[in-house]
Amino acid sequence: MKSSRTTPILSAALITAAFLCVVAGSASAHSRSDGGSHAGLNIPEISHGEMAVMSDYRSGIIDLASRAVDTNEPFRRVLNYAEIQYSYCLWGRMPGSVTDEQSPFNECAHAYLAAAKAVLLSMREMPRERAAADEIISAVDADMVRRGLALITCRFSGEAFNTADIVKPRWSGIPFHAASMASMTGLASLFGLGVFALRRFSRPKAQSSE
Repeated sequence: MKSSRTTPILSAALITAAFLCVVAGSASAHSRSDGGSHAGLNIPEISHGEMAVMSDYRSGIIDLASRAVDTNEPFRRVLNYAEIQYSYCLWGRMPGSVTDEQSPFNECAHAYLAAAKAVLLSMREMPRERAAADEIISAVDADMVRRGLALITCRFSGEAFNTADIVKPRWSGIPFHAASMASMTGLASLFGLGVFALRRFSRPKAQSSE
């Protein structure tokens, strides 16, 4: 009789296998949302070097923009796109999504950081937010020079975006990117162990016979 200790490992393995099947099922999907109308607002490109710095300031930019008073509809649409695109890119949690050009999440990272940059530059025209926006821009420029990132580009560096076109991760590329594959497998395994633990502790205890 096999030991029950193998059950958590088996459960995690099954969950992982199921998760990878879902990923494989998405292999034929394009990285961009199908049938994008491009009827939204254009967002200028961001270079690979800029991304590495902008990612450090993204939360501060979005926080400032969310509290902005002198806004207009285009500004709010780009801000909304930046936040939606960030969630599609799994909130920037995948390893190498910003720095590794080969990451299946790199293009979608370009999209949300390009939107964050556009939001930041727009706030220079807002009387109440101008000072804080200029402070962030100066810090970004200084970091770019200090880290020598101004001239670093990648295959997505010349790519512009549009608020009507969500950029999705390249799910089919995950099995071929070691860091992404390890991260996804680890998350699936943890989920499997969590389900097993929940089921185990939710079972009613058997009453002992007297």
